Amino acid sequence: MRTRAKICGITRIQDIHAAVNAGVDAIGFVFYEPSPRYVNIELAKQLAQHIPAYVCIVGLFVNATEDEIEKVLKDVPLDVLQFHGDETAEQCRYIAQQHQRRWYKALQVKPDVEYSELISTILQYQQAGASAMLLDAWHPELKGGTGHSFDWSQFPKLDIPLILAGGLKPENIEDAIHSTHAYAVDVSGGVESAKGIKDQQLIERFMQGVQRGSAK
Repeated sequence: MRTRAKICGITRIQDIHAAVNAGVDAIGFVFYEPSPRYVNIELAKQLAQHIPAYVCIVGLFVNATEDEIEKVLKDVPLDVLQFHGDETAEQCRYIAQQHQRRWYKALQVKPDVEYSELISTILQYQQAGASAMLLDAWHPELKGGTGHSFDWSQFPKLDIPLILAGGLKPENIEDAIHSTHAYAVDVSGGVESAKGIKDQQLIERFMQGVQRGSAK
């Protein structure tokens, strides 16, 4: 089975076309104002019109209230909610149920994390209804988009789709997939020429690496 791929933090129409043409499975919009990849509702609405059927639209939220998420969903046809803050399993479950959306939770993997503790946390969110879990590199201040990776030997093997993020780029994606056997990979800065500005050639090279890694 080919590893799925999502490109997150898209802010321009031409980047959507580049991603779709390269064969991505999902496109992510960041609804977190401190992020350099933030898009407001109006821009996200315009961008979403250029995403064809069979390409999933994911909305990334960081400690957003239900009202804030509801305002986005009124105008932007998100397929999946990505909770990337300190949301509890119960908070994720409640918001997703209220708006009839699938969801997954991002966890930042600290260098000194106890493997058993990581597994326990993943299972907690799975039991609450998560469709997947995303594992990202830990940073004391940033919520994703750090450009850093974590120890891939810590990547667990569980009966839930696991998404690998953090420091992925065309040069290492093949090895990342081979090492972790992740269900999906999520990239943002690794295919950019500047913050929020994707590079078509980097996207194409990244997706080629996904194909090679999946074939191993």
